[in-house]
Amino acid sequence: MGESSKEQEVSRNAEKFRFWEKVLNSAKYVVAPMVDQSELAWRLLSRRYGAQLCYTPMFHASVFIRDEGYRKDALQSCPEDKPLIMQFCANDPNIFVEAGKLAEDYVDAIDLNLGCPQCIAKRGHYGAFLQDEWDLIFRMLSHATNSLKVPVTCKIRIFKDIEKTVKYAQMLERTGISLITVHGRTREMKGILTGIADWKYIKAVKDNVSIPVFANGNIQYMSDVERCLKETGVEGVMSAEGNLRNPALFDGVQPFIADVVDEYLELVKQYPCPLSYVRGHLFKIWHHTLHVHIDLRMELATAKSLEAIIDLNSELRKRCENDMKVCDGTDEGELPFPHWLCQPYVRPSPNQTEKEKQKRSLKRPLASLIELNCEGLSKNQIKKRLRNPSAKFNIREGPRPKKQYEKCVNCGNPKGLKCVFELCRACCKGEAHKLMADCPGHNLYFKTKEEKRLKWEAEQREKEKMSQELEQNVTELDINMVPQQNGTCKNET
Repeated sequence: MGESSKEQEVSRNAEKFRFWEKVLNSAKYVVAPMVDQSELAWRLLSRRYGAQLCYTPMFHASVFIRDEGYRKDALQSCPEDKPLIMQFCANDPNIFVEAGKLAEDYVDAIDLNLGCPQCIAKRGHYGAFLQDEWDLIFRMLSHATNSLKVPVTCKIRIFKDIEKTVKYAQMLERTGISLITVHGRTREMKGILTGIADWKYIKAVKDNVSIPVFANGNIQYMSDVERCLKETGVEGVMSAEGNLRNPALFDGVQPFIADVVDEYLELVKQYPCPLSYVRGHLFKIWHHTLHVHIDLRMELATAKSLEAIIDLNSELRKRCENDMKVCDGTDEGELPFPHWLCQPYVRPSPNQTEKEKQKRSLKRPLASLIELNCEGLSKNQIKKRLRNPSAKFNIREGPRPKKQYEKCVNCGNPKGLKCVFELCRACCKGEAHKLMADCPGHNLYFKTKEEKRLKWEAEQREKEKMSQELEQNVTELDINMVPQQNGTCKNET
């Protein structure tokens, strides 16, 4: 029985590798799922430059189910956009499977996002913030692998402990998924704390599971791709930020930014997407050039149409061509390539970021201001004296005396300065209500409100009385006008 079970497991794992080989065409170069960034136009551009597999942006499974417009936009594709994996975020097995069933006819696999580290994922209870709930994850993936027609995959982040990371991956493998992508950073490594991804964790996962593995993290150049494949032994390498800065990363070239943008904008004309997506891509591709031609940054941020962005790219092209003429190619500062070529943005390390933050936050020591005659002044007064050395202040001898307040005769709390009863507000409210009196000092008007109420009730009674009298007069008039039995009025003879 044990031998039979082992043979079945080997057969299932072989089937998963066949999925990678036959359906995904043994893809090694993979474009990551990126919210608002891996839309159809960008995927097609990346495929032209060597990408062999693309993921859709991450979509919310619950919204995908209930919103037809959202679902239609998410499923936008074309015959050239293959192979394709759709990624969902979810925290409910039934919702994840229902969304997968709506998408399975349009994609080659369904992916569960277990790697998003952003605060919105924490609030929404999805992504990397599910990685401590192994039972929930197991139920979601097991239900999906047993219910969907297409294979199921997932993307994860690592734990700080390498052994726990391996056990986590092995648990995911037992759910029946066909592929796992490992991002070599913890969920805490984001923003200024991003740091360097650790490929040792990815290699450890690859060595201890029997399904295809993709690596993610530290991919800026084609040389990084080749080195990652060699060091980790994974089947494929996924890029996110590197791809956004240079869509030709997997071709190993650094194209002219204006040419790449022109090509992308032509695809956007054919396969429209929100203008915010386009701006986001251009800010990343133009990142280094916008440090040289700063005025174009605001023009891009305020562009209201695709035509305006096309014109802006033409202007940027002219400026870059002028820069090429005057540049001798020897001095480009800290950049490895001229600013007009696609290239990565290297984040400063967390230590560098912290040092810069401390450097910017350094304040001038107060001791250095003695020459401004600041003795006896408060810190705020010293700052004012620094801005205006002739500023004058009243300097008190000793500490400032505390202000004394008269006490409420009932409870001992400070009394209201304008209270007619010389009480605190709480006591005044009870006393004023009891006496049906006003206290303007505490904005309490029981007497005034009572008088208004009595006046309103008197007016209502008067109106009701007048209404009854009017109704009685009308009734009497109708009686006088009724004809007699002989057909003549009462006044006829």
